[in-house]
Amino acid sequence: MKTTLSLLAAGVALLLALPFLLSQGLLNAAIQMLIAALFASAYNLLCGQAGMLSFGHAAYFGVGAFGTVHAMNALGGAGLLPTPLMPLAGAVCGLAIGGIAGWFATQRSGTYFAMITLAIAELIHSLAPHLKGLFGGEAGVSTMRMPAWGFGFGSTTEVYYLTLGWVLLSLALLYLYTRTPLGRLTCGLRENSHRLRFLGYNVHGLGVLVFAVSAMFSGIAGGLQVVSNESANYVVFDPALSAAVVLNTYIGGVQVFLGPALGAALMTFFGYAVSDLTRSWLLYQGILFVLVMMFMPAGLAGLVGTTARLRQRFGLARLLPVMALSVAAALLLSFGGAFAIEMLQRAFSQDYRSLANLQPGGGWPPIQFLGRAWLPLSFATWAVPLALLAVGGLLARFARQRLRTLAQREADAPLAAQSAPLAKRTGGAA
Repeated sequence: MKTTLSLLAAGVALLLALPFLLSQGLLNAAIQMLIAALFASAYNLLCGQAGMLSFGHAAYFGVGAFGTVHAMNALGGAGLLPTPLMPLAGAVCGLAIGGIAGWFATQRSGTYFAMITLAIAELIHSLAPHLKGLFGGEAGVSTMRMPAWGFGFGSTTEVYYLTLGWVLLSLALLYLYTRTPLGRLTCGLRENSHRLRFLGYNVHGLGVLVFAVSAMFSGIAGGLQVVSNESANYVVFDPALSAAVVLNTYIGGVQVFLGPALGAALMTFFGYAVSDLTRSWLLYQGILFVLVMMFMPAGLAGLVGTTARLRQRFGLARLLPVMALSVAAALLLSFGGAFAIEMLQRAFSQDYRSLANLQPGGGWPPIQFLGRAWLPLSFATWAVPLALLAVGGLLARFARQRLRTLAQREADAPLAAQSAPLAKRTGGAA
């Protein structure tokens, strides 16, 4: 417990110090990471804890965003609330629309529930461009942050601290929710709703409440997005945003409270850092999701917990070679895969085909990658990723065998301890 609290305190201290460590551009990225972390944590309340897989949570993020932008523009631009309290408008809108949508969606469960949430989100996304008075058409609605409580809110640093305060407060409230009897009932909704109904609980009412609370915190995230960007567009209802929060939540891990926040923050930073380097960054995100689901169903947070349990079980000294082999295998496999994807993406791009058509005889010109020219039809070009993938695969196999050996030695240790006195007595009798 002390270790967890120390890590949390260190994380909060690091977040507080970020404005002094990062440039303004990276600080903007940090704001987006915080908003994505809150959105994923709100989604995890519905998906991870209540077991209701929603494919349309962008609807409540967007409703919160437009609720906030209209609240900021109210009263001639003075705003309904002081700027620091503006996300409350997003919370109210998210709670109201989430309650209505949740009443319909929770009439069914499983696949039918997911399809209803998807249909509601698509309905709002389709209507938004046509309701110009409410959503501003394709141009959206712009606003401006007003000074309040002695702060001008004109700098990125002030917006960052405002976002950080709301995100920490919301995460604390979400965590406290999980510790209440209602939070326990939410987990019961996931584990066995029929038993809850048998015990006399109103399962539909409980589902609507959980849906509305999740939508409320999603609305706060949407409101923070508007406070940061000073605008809202119907793109916030895009199905891609609903898909992103599902991916981020599962990549981070739905079984650990801060897992979705970790996954969302890392994937947002990944998109920010990699989108300028390659056009295939969405493909990498999809591949990462597939790999996490196949080999780490508990997500990245689960990987941390598994490593801690292995260290406690085998000891750090015996686990270090396994960890070194695993990290080396992951790096080689990642680099080999990225090499092959980037070469294929460049070879099949329209620009490259146009360049190839200009070559005499329609040949395949070299592809520039990593500061070198690679011939696409040369065996040496493709031998590089193949070698990286092969060596990485071998290292992964060695790591797995090494881990099995440690487990086998641990299992054999009690038998060896029992057989030693028996062998001693037998030897003494002889």
